[in-house]
Amino acid sequence: MTLAELLPTLGDSLRGKLEAGIWPRSVRHGHDGDLMFGGLPLSQLAARFGTPAYLLDEAEVRRRCQEYRRALHEVEIAYAGKSMTCRGVLRWIAEEGLSLDVCSAGELAVARSIGFPAERILLHGNAKTPEDLKAAIGYGVGRVVLDSLDEIEQLGALARYPQQVLVRVTPGVDGHTHKAIATGVEDQKFGFSLASGAAEEAVRRVLAQPSLKLVGLHCHIGSQVSRVTSFEEAARRMVGLMARLHAEHGLVLPQLDLGGGHAVPYLPGDPDFDLAGFAQRIRCAVNYECAAHRIPVPRLTIEPGRSVVAPAGVTLYRVVTVKHGPSRTFVAVDGGMSDNPRPSLYGARYAVRLVGRRAAKGMRAVTVVGRHCEAGDVLAQDVPLPEDVHAGDLLAVPCTGAYHHSLASNYNMVGRPPVVSVCDGVARLLVRRETEEDLLARDLG
Repeated sequence: MTLAELLPTLGDSLRGKLEAGIWPRSVRHGHDGDLMFGGLPLSQLAARFGTPAYLLDEAEVRRRCQEYRRALHEVEIAYAGKSMTCRGVLRWIAEEGLSLDVCSAGELAVARSIGFPAERILLHGNAKTPEDLKAAIGYGVGRVVLDSLDEIEQLGALARYPQQVLVRVTPGVDGHTHKAIATGVEDQKFGFSLASGAAEEAVRRVLAQPSLKLVGLHCHIGSQVSRVTSFEEAARRMVGLMARLHAEHGLVLPQLDLGGGHAVPYLPGDPDFDLAGFAQRIRCAVNYECAAHRIPVPRLTIEPGRSVVAPAGVTLYRVVTVKHGPSRTFVAVDGGMSDNPRPSLYGARYAVRLVGRRAAKGMRAVTVVGRHCEAGDVLAQDVPLPEDVHAGDLLAVPCTGAYHHSLASNYNMVGRPPVVSVCDGVARLLVRRETEEDLLARDLG
């Protein structure tokens, strides 16, 4: 046994420390430059399942569910299914006692296929189709979050029983995030404006529908929000609206859904979300405002998605070629924007690490690019990789559990990667790799 193995902290320093805060807690150094993930070497997982491949640490997902429930034990935690939906993950979510929000008949079909309790499901979406609404009614979902006047009329006509609903409100709160994922400000597609009075008009329309039962209000201010003060301000404004509705209609609404969007670090030094501080400050804000307005305190719901699954994920790529240009080096891999469009969509940034062998030379900044026919197919810019990186090397990208599988496409007719669950040294396929036969099966020409 080596000295590095006897003294793990020394071993880490000799092999290069893992970037803090962006890897699943099960990840540790292995032998010869490898990393252990859920008890298995990443190089072994790449050999078994191929690349690209999405890996998910089941224990990390469950641990994060439990952390939310401990911090907010009296609050309903509804997992935002859009961040990552497949049967395996939804089974974990159900077993950990969380509720679920879905945004389409397709996401609902996955939940239904595993028997996710209908009463713990919320249906979201700014443009729900009749098929979405019919699927929700058919399964008996607990609540539908209404997002337009047309939707109020459509659901009112379709609902067979008094359907519990919430009205989505745009509270006019800036979450200080990228404009593509900011949903709480005015002049965007989600919800009913609080400032214009549209939210109060939506409530009147719901009350006029005998088949709908208004049980609460909903808001969502954006994704990758790290400032708890933004959530506090949204909560205050929402309680103020509840008080006005109580004064006008005598309504005592029992539920208030404050959405999700809790930030996670993608790069070393990125701010993490203060869950304990959020739990304390949101309780205080809601309780204070309710007391000031003399209305009962509603039961709160929050909807974390990214913060549950993103830190549990690692994506593996194989280097295909290295090109040395006049100003930078391009390291091209066997995946790209078809399995991770986030850098192209809104400039998301990632860390990248060589695994499976020891570097023979020093480090230099490179640009990791994908295989697709787009100049914008860039996965990571200015990331340090060994100077001797070459075709065949294995690269690992952390914090990829959310909005990767969900946003994946078949651009250039490339099959989508598999989703692999790893826990306590056991790996299993949750979603198999898409094949050329899969791609051709829908083409009837």
